[in-house]
Amino acid sequence: MNIEVPVTPTAESRDSAQTHDTHTSAAPSAASEEPRAPRPLGVLVGFDGSANATAALRWAAREAHFRGLALTVASSFTIAPAVSGYLESFPDSEGQTLARQATEAVLNEAKQKLSGYDGEVTYRLEHGDAAGVMVRLSGSAELTVVGSRGRGGFTGRILGSVAAALPAHAHSPTVVVPHTEGSDVGEGLEALTTADSRPVVVGIDGSPHSRRAAAEAARTALSHKTDLQLVMALPPLTTAAMWYPELAAREQALVHSRMDDLNKDLDVEVGWVQAQFPELSVSGTVEEGFPVNLLHEMSARVQLTVVGTRGLSGLRSALLGSVSRELLHHATGPVMVVPSQD
Repeated sequence: MNIEVPVTPTAESRDSAQTHDTHTSAAPSAASEEPRAPRPLGVLVGFDGSANATAALRWAAREAHFRGLALTVASSFTIAPAVSGYLESFPDSEGQTLARQATEAVLNEAKQKLSGYDGEVTYRLEHGDAAGVMVRLSGSAELTVVGSRGRGGFTGRILGSVAAALPAHAHSPTVVVPHTEGSDVGEGLEALTTADSRPVVVGIDGSPHSRRAAAEAARTALSHKTDLQLVMALPPLTTAAMWYPELAAREQALVHSRMDDLNKDLDVEVGWVQAQFPELSVSGTVEEGFPVNLLHEMSARVQLTVVGTRGLSGLRSALLGSVSRELLHHATGPVMVVPSQD
């Protein structure tokens, strides 16, 4: 099995020397973005052998196929501080640890699950904290994929530590795949190359963050030859009317007025995306409701839900906004979080 072990784990610049060349997506880039060199890791997926990681592996393999990119499967191990000092007195301590051997077995398991997959696959064995490793490698990946929970998480947790930390710190768009997605990569490999007619949906609010998210969502929809839906939310006024009954009579008129304003804003956003991706079918809708609730409800009916790291309502100091954070906890389908700077 081809397992790559970086000589200097902290040097991102050497990733290109340790992997095969990959092909970039055929989707056009947004005119407002600077062109950049292809990232050699292609679609990067973290794998620890858990059911959630298997779902993420299946999703990543399918995405790599449709984007025409290489697939990189990464797994990592650490040595407990209590024994690290003792092992350092022996030569080649990392190469002989049980933790390393267990991680090699995990990568072998991933290889077995991908048996029959005809795309380019590279397996990486890394030493370090899983979240830190994935964040570092994400700088050399076009897309980073993880399961919502791994083996190290508490059973009752909805979102594991890696899935919670990665979207806020990754240098590439991150997709978190929930445990409801798929079962085993080895079951029905033909499904990995079958097109999904369901659309891609992106939540927008007119901020630069949401435009970056819309551009990434458009590339994804284009690679899957499906439609893109832009969704803008109008939160309800019921709370205000409860405290100010005199507003109740005017509430509907205010909603209609604000809805008209948002539809004009939405037309601008749809036109911007359509101009960047003229061959893509783009539509938009303004829905009354809270953004998290709307996107959560839609996540069960679309193949991917895309959001930015932060929106107009987010604090500047917050790495991950409330909408993206809550959506990661409750969505029933894969969620992509696009960083503000990629």
